[in-house]
Amino acid sequence: MPPVKTSRIRLIEIEDTAFLEKYTAYVIQKASRWCGWIPEFPDFRYEEKTKTELIETLTKELHQTLKERDKTWDKQIEEDIKAGKLDHLREKALEDIDAGNFTYL
Repeated sequence: MPPVKTSRIRLIEIEDTAFLEKYTAYVIQKASRWCGWIPEFPDFRYEEKTKTELIETLTKELHQTLKERDKTWDKQIEEDIKAGKLDHLREKALEDIDAGNFTYL
């Protein structure tokens, strides 16, 4: 069997407009497939028939990943508030208000 020719890795910027975040995707063509990943997300690896399909998949899955990260963050904040872990921040804010150290937005 002849060796399979592979292309060099290309860097493509993927932007999620809802979260206003940009990531660099690594994309490579292997035989008749396109493979891509975003290093910041270790389990984030996809493969498609075309480069266009791959970029669409990466963009869609990035959005889903960011949504899940956001939900996890919100849940953690709620748990921290209930556990009193942020009470010191509330107290500091109230002290600043009492001292007049604030600006109306």
